[in-house]
Amino acid sequence: MNDRYFLDTNIFVYSFDQTAPTKSARASELIRQALRSRNGIISYQIVQEFFNVAFRRFAHPMTLADAEQYLATTFRPLLTVNSSAALYVGAFRLSSSYSLSWYDSLVVAAAIEGGTQVLYSEDFQHGQQFGNLRVENPFR
Repeated sequence: MNDRYFLDTNIFVYSFDQTAPTKSARASELIRQALRSRNGIISYQIVQEFFNVAFRRFAHPMTLADAEQYLATTFRPLLTVNSSAALYVGAFRLSSSYSLSWYDSLVVAAAIEGGTQVLYSEDFQHGQQFGNLRVENPFR
């Protein structure tokens, strides 16, 4: 059985959210588990989206030094799926088949390309299936 799973951007954002302590604790545990087990993965898009939020929307924006440290210790070990023509083609097909937004279709395509069975996210319907990929909202 494949134990690999994909973490969406909101998992990382919630890990820093002091206004939602329950979500923050759950998100932090998922990230720790991903790093310990080496079963959790992300794509380049997750890194980009997170830093966009961390620099612009956090109550206390992340510094460049903190971002570089987070990249090295958290994102680099999880970063498995990079941009490719095949990823874009997969995203086109998913967008068409499931009426997903472009960015959502890229997340799903990356999770599929990474060989995961679970996509942890609150941005999709809990239990939704994309072939063998199942969405789980870890905050339910």
